[in-house]
Amino acid sequence: MRSVRFLLVLLATALLIAGCGSDKESKKTSNAKKAPTADTKGAKGNVNWCIGKDTSGAYQASIDLFKKANPKVKVKLVELPESADEQRTQLVQRLRAKSPECDVLGMDVIWTAEFAAQGWLQDVSDLVGKREGDFIPSTLETAKYQDKTWAVPMHTNAGFIYYRKDQVGNKAPASWEDVYKKAAQKKGLVYQGASYEGLTVCFLELLYSAGGKALSDDGKKVEVDSPEGKKTLQFMAAGFKNGAVPKAVTTYQEEPARRAFESSKASYMRNWPYAFALDNKSKVTGKFDIAPFPKFGSGSPASVLGGINLGISAYSKNPKGAAAFIDFATGPQAQKANFLESASPPATAAPYGDKAVQKKNPFAPALKKAVEQGKARPVSPVYPQISEAIYKNVHDALQGKQKPDAALRKMKSEMEKALQTF
Repeated sequence: MRSVRFLLVLLATALLIAGCGSDKESKKTSNAKKAPTADTKGAKGNVNWCIGKDTSGAYQASIDLFKKANPKVKVKLVELPESADEQRTQLVQRLRAKSPECDVLGMDVIWTAEFAAQGWLQDVSDLVGKREGDFIPSTLETAKYQDKTWAVPMHTNAGFIYYRKDQVGNKAPASWEDVYKKAAQKKGLVYQGASYEGLTVCFLELLYSAGGKALSDDGKKVEVDSPEGKKTLQFMAAGFKNGAVPKAVTTYQEEPARRAFESSKASYMRNWPYAFALDNKSKVTGKFDIAPFPKFGSGSPASVLGGINLGISAYSKNPKGAAAFIDFATGPQAQKANFLESASPPATAAPYGDKAVQKKNPFAPALKKAVEQGKARPVSPVYPQISEAIYKNVHDALQGKQKPDAALRKMKSEMEKALQTF
């Protein structure tokens, strides 16, 4: 009897702790500062913009354009490493230390919920609200958490299906089933099938199109082990068995997939827009085309968004200057300039229809359509653990180490454990 009572006490304590963790999270987000949105024209002082390495020069170009329009605000670019993981590590170190070094945070879209839940971001709902109509609606979903907006979308990204016109014809595939069927008859389909984030994205693109979800809308319940989830994983695993997908794909990230397509070792490829320009400088120039993703089953086409959001650090000493810069960097002049400079897809709609943009980036209309049909990855403070549970188990199923049903059950279990940690 005493042992039963002891267990009950432990259970009650665990539930109390879990509840307190949820309360703390809610308190951090509800008490967050609201970023200044009025009179940003009067902004002045220094602003540090912490973001990944400026490999194309587009970030500095945005700063230079801003300086001409806002001479009283001095923006300094603080470059982080190229690796997204290293970028996140360095930002987290600063934020945990409550460092005021970074005023504007350049964040991968999947970090927004985590940073907001930790109380590291200022609420920018009003800043976005006054320009909400400028943005492609899907991009705004990547910046929301608990009914508030914590960042402003700057760059977005959505995948394409690449296909060899000389092998499969000039018509874009109407369905993923069609892609796999023709791929098995030709040279196959390549995509990001290694055990990493890219495979999570590939799985979610099909899952979303099938009508499924990884998490519930409130992010509190795992819904991946569903009929749609089973259909998706069974379909992907079958592609390796029937020859539609080469076995080497389980080792591919973006570049190995691109090189295989460029070397005429595949008839189809799933990849990001960056590959378009590179493949047009290769041996397959003029022999391929691209299209937004087709549907899967009876569902609607779906892509999974990547990109960069800009947030204001909770520890910024110049939030007004930060808000002014973010407003400009996500505005029409900077967005167009960035698209022309680096082919970084804008989160706002207007640049896609610009003649100069379309001349330099002829895929712009198709990309806009791909972004419009895009969806956010699961919005959760523990997204890295969620993603790991997905890609590891999908990878096992593709390699035949687990049957799809067993892989989904294990995936669900690991995702539930991840949710319990926050």
